[in-house]
Amino acid sequence: MLVVHVQVRVKPEGIVAFKEATLENARQSLREPGIARFDVLQQAEDPTRFVLVEVYRTAEAPAQHKATPHYQLWRDTVAPLMAEPRQSVKLTNLFPDDRGW
Repeated sequence: MLVVHVQVRVKPEGIVAFKEATLENARQSLREPGIARFDVLQQAEDPTRFVLVEVYRTAEAPAQHKATPHYQLWRDTVAPLMAEPRQSVKLTNLFPDDRGW
């Protein structure tokens, strides 16, 4: 399993639009066979900060995800809402292993 944490800071006036677009992208992403989990988290202390937790079944799945129309729509929709470029960190899942998902 490959886990990606995407950290995003949006402009205050873009919070609602970002959440709507991101939740729709998450719903569509969960239909992809290569995605095991897709969480959307909003920071309690600073509602302009979000973390997307994407759990992929294979090393190829992230590229397949980025090729989907729903990801491309999300990317283009949220780009002007961001206060700064998004950042991502790739992690390897150690526990639970893939039998636990």
